[in-house]
Amino acid sequence: MEKRIIQLMKILVVAACGILLSSCSSNKLPQATLHPSKTESIDSYRYLIGAGDSVNIFVYGNPEVSGTFTVRPDGMITTSLVEDIPVSGRTPTELAREIEAVLATFLREPIVTVTVGGFVGPFSEQIRVIGEAAQPLAINYKKNMTLLDVMISVGGLTEFADGNDAVLVRIENGQQKQYSLAIDDLLKQGDISANVDMLPGDIIIVPETWF
Repeated sequence: MEKRIIQLMKILVVAACGILLSSCSSNKLPQATLHPSKTESIDSYRYLIGAGDSVNIFVYGNPEVSGTFTVRPDGMITTSLVEDIPVSGRTPTELAREIEAVLATFLREPIVTVTVGGFVGPFSEQIRVIGEAAQPLAINYKKNMTLLDVMISVGGLTEFADGNDAVLVRIENGQQKQYSLAIDDLLKQGDISANVDMLPGDIIIVPETWF
């Protein structure tokens, strides 16, 4: 009798799980919101502040409102005078001018200088390498960074990687575009012509070889 009850309970659990999975599989999560990089070319690159960065705000003649602040995950900081100042996605110079405008309510003609440490930057400015990289990573972009620099940062490719079928995904004018990469030629053959410039927001996808 007890065995029959246990078997019946197992059948009910399996049936319930099947119903739950079938109902869940019919629902789709909304597509991720597109946040393309603000950098359109290497020459136009300017560092943008992101969550996790350390922001030093110096207000000339007012040390009591100066200080160093860590950018919160929501992209904001809180100072001694003003709470919830949005800073993510701004250049240090843009942020300095915005803070001057805010502090003008409390101080007479404030002069603000902003410097940044940590250099995490927003997600839209990072380069992501996924697939058969030795160490798939999100890399903080640096001006004039190339494909070779990125490969060094991720430790190269795995032995199963098909580097010459790798793809670079880039957002241009609001549209997603794909470019072929010849990473094997670059790393194994030393073909410098396969080295290309990277831009913030690039995604490199390295597939697995079929043989």
